[in-house]
Amino acid sequence: MHGSLWVFGYGSLIWDPGFPVAEQRIGRVAGWHRSFCMRSIHHRGTAVNPGLVLALDRADGASCQGVAFRVVPGAEAEALAGLRERELVSSAYLETVLRVETEAGPVEALTYVIDPDHVQYCGRLDLDEQARIIARAHGGRGPNRDYLWATAAHLAELGISDPDLEWLARRVRSLC
Repeated sequence: MHGSLWVFGYGSLIWDPGFPVAEQRIGRVAGWHRSFCMRSIHHRGTAVNPGLVLALDRADGASCQGVAFRVVPGAEAEALAGLRERELVSSAYLETVLRVETEAGPVEALTYVIDPDHVQYCGRLDLDEQARIIARAHGGRGPNRDYLWATAAHLAELGISDPDLEWLARRVRSLC
């Protein structure tokens, strides 16, 4: 592999990248927004009782702030294999490379975005319905609510504002 491998995290990768990180930068991708638009039937729900996980959903005029991670040199192949095992457990995510604007300059980063034609896509759920699903779902990696709360907490620690996630975190706490 030539050059550095960058990975853009906007959900659980922010707090659990699963690979050795040489550098991280706050960054923004244009034309996408962070959304609980993917039904989770493995990690945060089941086929019988799906949860919801975050994905980048394409939207004109939108942008998403997250973290660009540079993989430790020499660990790229292992990191890529681990990411694919984790993120491509179903074919709902598409592996792509997006330009991430950071204060230190742009980077091209591997990013997992939602396939809007996939059966797990649910981009039209209102926030209250998302909260009800997240409050009750549980999958192989634990309760769906823990995923939401960890992501919201880490975004806040990084100074990244996401009003929808902040509202969802409060609403799910009130339901549990």
